[in-house]
Amino acid sequence: MSVRLYALDGCPWCEKVHDALADAGIEYETEWVDALHSDRDAVKRVSGQRGVPVLIDEARGVTMSESANILAYVDRTLA
Repeated sequence: MSVRLYALDGCPWCEKVHDALADAGIEYETEWVDALHSDRDAVKRVSGQRGVPVLIDEARGVTMSESANILAYVDRTLA
């Protein structure tokens, strides 16, 4: 799977990104993260920070955070 989303269950910003990916028909894999920031080492390894959502598009070499940026990227590039 070339698109991966790091997300937290119940996060409204993560849900917006999930919805955008689903609406665009994008196949992606979700990596569910721990609620505690201090336990989000996997997110920090891939993005340099512990916040979610984080989208990784391996095919294009893109890693991004901030839901507004991700939503624009999905609309502009992946949809």
